[in-house]
This record gives sequence, C-alpha cells and structure tokens, in this order.
Amino acid sequence: MVTLYPTPIDPTLTRVGWIGIGVMGAAMGAHLVDSPAEVARASNIVFTMLGHPSDVRPIVLQHPASLLSGLSPNSVTVDMTNSHLDLAREIFAAARAKNCWSVDAPVSGVTLVREMES
Repeated sequence: MVTLYPTPIDPTLTRVGWIGIGVMGAAMGAHLVDSPAEVARASNIVFTMLGHPSDVRPIVLQHPASLLSGLSPNSVTVDMTNSHLDLAREIFAAARAKNCWSVDAPVSGVTLVREMES
C-alpha cells in the first residue's frame, strides 16, 4: 500500500523537533523538553529516539501531553527506537486518525543488547 504525503516538505520552512537521545546517547544529557506535546506543536516533523520500547507508548500515545496530542494535521513523527511492530502499527493508526503521518525507523546498536545480556 502506497500512501503519498499530500504536501511536499520545504526544507527552508520545516521545523524539526527531537525527543530523547536513546540508550546510546544517555550519557550526553537528560531531559531535553518539558512535554512531548510542546515539541510537537512547535514542529512539522518530530523524531523520537527513546531508551526502550516501554518508553515509547507513554511518550507518543498515553502521556497527558503526548507527542500525538500536540501534532498538527500533516505533521510527521519518526520513531527511531528499537520497538515492536504492533506498537509501530498502533502509532501509525493513531497518527492517521489525526491526519498525521508516522514512520517507524529503528536504529540498531549494541548498547541495548549488552544491557540485556548483563
């Protein structure tokens, strides 16, 4: 199934938000924003790179000020967390219900594997 994005993104006008730095970036900083919804309201595209799949659902879907609660129509969320397919589908469905878009783009690394082995 191919679903085309209705409006081309203009790189000179697009506002990008970032939530989280993932497991590999945990040493670089702590909390970067007050609320996911605040970032979403100020952005056309929001990237998330959270530590674990268990962090994704509350931040993106369930938190009172969740990312999706702040997304405007035609905005895009890109989740780079190594997560579960069912969760990615749930996020996509919730985004489409708001006339938004969702991309599941996991980044793989050895940090999570090492933690699981410990």
